Amino acid sequence: RELVILRIGWLCRSGYEFNQHVAIGRQAGLTDAEIERIKRGPDDEAWGERDRALLQATDELKADSFISDGTWTVLSRHYDTQALMDIVSAGGQYNLVSMALNSFGVQLDPGLPQHEV
Repeated sequence: RELVILRIGWLCRSGYEFNQHVAIGRQAGLTDAEIERIKRGPDDEAWGERDRALLQATDELKADSFISDGTWTVLSRHYDTQALMDIVSAGGQYNLVSMALNSFGVQLDPGLPQHEV
């Protein structure tokens, strides 16, 4: 879930969303190296199949509002129907949140480390 949220925050250039979820992603077990790779997206060779597919799905949702058959097939090897629905929902929800945060000019919380987006 955090891979999807961080990637959509990055793609939307939402400083607030991305930076808030860096901290949450770390709590969920993401490393600093993985967080940096999220910025580079699914083409980074260090990703495994599952994580690459999550990032690819996020990119496709942002660009086309649709997950391609090929990406869906890979995701289906790793996730059940409910989880697949959650991937689409999370991508869409955090795209909306990112748009709102950007439009309203929401600033970072004091003391939160800032990653440039």
